[in-house]
Amino acid sequence: MTRPAKRPAKPKNRLDPPGMAQLPVVSAPGAAMPPRVPAQPTAPAYQHFDRAARGVMARLSGGVSSHAFIEAWSDWAQHMARSPGRQLELVEHAQQNALKLMAMMITPEAEAPFAPKAYDRRFNHPDWQKQPFRMWQQGFLAVQDWWDHATEPMRGLRPEDAERTRFLARQMLDLAAPSNFPMLNPEIIEATRNSGGRNLTDGLAHFTRDVTKTLTRQRDPAPKGYEIGKDLACTPGQVVFRNDLFELIQYSPQTEQVHARPILIVPAWIMKYYILDLSPHNSMVRYLVAEGFTVFMISWCNPTASQAELSLEDYRKRGVMAALDAVCAIMPDTPVHAVGYCLGGTILAITAASMARDGDARLGSVTLMAAQVDFIEAGELLMFLDESQIAFLEDLMWEQGYLDRPQMARAFAAIRSEDLIYTRNVQRYFLGRDDLPSDIGVWNADTTRMPARMHSEYLRALFLENRLTAGRFAVEGRVIALKDIDAPLFVVGTETDHIAPWRSVYKTQLFTDCDLTFVLTKGGHNGGILSEPGHKGRHYRISHRPAGALYLGPDAWLDQHDPKPGSWWPDWADWLRARGGEMVPAPAMGAPEKGYGPKITAPGSYVFQP
Repeated sequence: MTRPAKRPAKPKNRLDPPGMAQLPVVSAPGAAMPPRVPAQPTAPAYQHFDRAARGVMARLSGGVSSHAFIEAWSDWAQHMARSPGRQLELVEHAQQNALKLMAMMITPEAEAPFAPKAYDRRFNHPDWQKQPFRMWQQGFLAVQDWWDHATEPMRGLRPEDAERTRFLARQMLDLAAPSNFPMLNPEIIEATRNSGGRNLTDGLAHFTRDVTKTLTRQRDPAPKGYEIGKDLACTPGQVVFRNDLFELIQYSPQTEQVHARPILIVPAWIMKYYILDLSPHNSMVRYLVAEGFTVFMISWCNPTASQAELSLEDYRKRGVMAALDAVCAIMPDTPVHAVGYCLGGTILAITAASMARDGDARLGSVTLMAAQVDFIEAGELLMFLDESQIAFLEDLMWEQGYLDRPQMARAFAAIRSEDLIYTRNVQRYFLGRDDLPSDIGVWNADTTRMPARMHSEYLRALFLENRLTAGRFAVEGRVIALKDIDAPLFVVGTETDHIAPWRSVYKTQLFTDCDLTFVLTKGGHNGGILSEPGHKGRHYRISHRPAGALYLGPDAWLDQHDPKPGSWWPDWADWLRARGGEMVPAPAMGAPEKGYGPKITAPGSYVFQP
């Protein structure tokens, strides 16, 4: 029999379009057929030319494709054009807003008819309540209110197009907000008068320095008191395993007796791991170690162009599974408590499901923090994701081999541009104020990259096609199912999370049948997780679902569970303690006789990779 001809070798530092063939799909009975594998181009040289051109455009646009937004405007405009009733409604709404503004001019002492959104801090200065600033502020908020109403869903209009249109309208309005202009912002006028213009010269210096850093890709050193390994990520420990993908840190025990079952934490590789070992007072790692647990932490590498071909399967097999093998070798004959945060929680859920399918019972429990397994309600990030957008990102990654964090950060910042872009820019460039250093600010600036192949697979298989909960996500050629997980689950959502909305996180209950505890805590994606005991103003809700219980929707669940003051960490520690096994003498660091000897003190070397 004649052997098939070999495929031509790939050019170096080039990514073929990932298509569907990179993640094999096995359709379950009755499941929808997978999308067709895109045909291979007959003229790759022309395709490479096109990809290079689109990559240049992607760099100029920050990785945002204009196609989806143009399509959204067109869809919205066409539906608006054939909705005369909606047009009349909007005319009436504009008239009402105008009348409210006129009434405020006639009666200046009357209460302002429009209020900024809860997270909008641009108009906090008291002089915004004085004329003429009050009229400028209220006029802007009136127009914002009208556009919010105009971009509400219409019959026949695709919901995602309605959201994109609203997003675009908000971006245009935010750019033209009176708070952005020195002559219209009373806070800037006051600062300029009091400082004799020093705020503007300081702001110009800040602007020049920021532009220079952006163009040269330089980073500022950590501020005094925020040094990694000394002030941050400073819980004592040792790196006991290392491969090209991650370092495994084992933290030194702080008690003579520890729980028999260790904890393995899988952080997201979209961020440095030490968000969970930040300052001593809010370090989750330090808290767990003090509670008598043996804690292991994965510290992911910061991939370069040479690692462009790292896949999602690499992160599962050579990442999570390799770390689990090391932990089980160091502390044998006992199940492991696995903890996953954000994207690390998603890959942990995939790992747990594949282990359950294969009869691997080494997980004693699974904790998922702000982690999604279903991406239908993945929040405002979905506005940026469709076939056009993902192809655009793939072209951006094609030459450089990765997606740089600043390119992702712009998308996250745009979701809350009022606060994350414009308020900060006014403070920095017009008021001349430096950013106040903070531990989470230093961590947030410590950017990472995403390998091109992995990021493409992640966006397509999970965000775009939602394969994991649709029964079409395959590991090693066979489909996995979350309902196969029988280890107890502890799932944490945060109330104001715009990356992993809590209702999306809550849907873990819909796709699993095991014993499950769910917590909804105050705060956002990072702040809600960093909710250490003693943190002021914190509250949380908690519930327990026995294995096999009926499903309760998120809104009904919210109505039935009242908030409790304080931190959710002690409840979680009690939950782990109840499943932690007996108390045993604290283990040695690593297992040199098995090839897992201490190599370097924590936080290791990968955390310092630029």
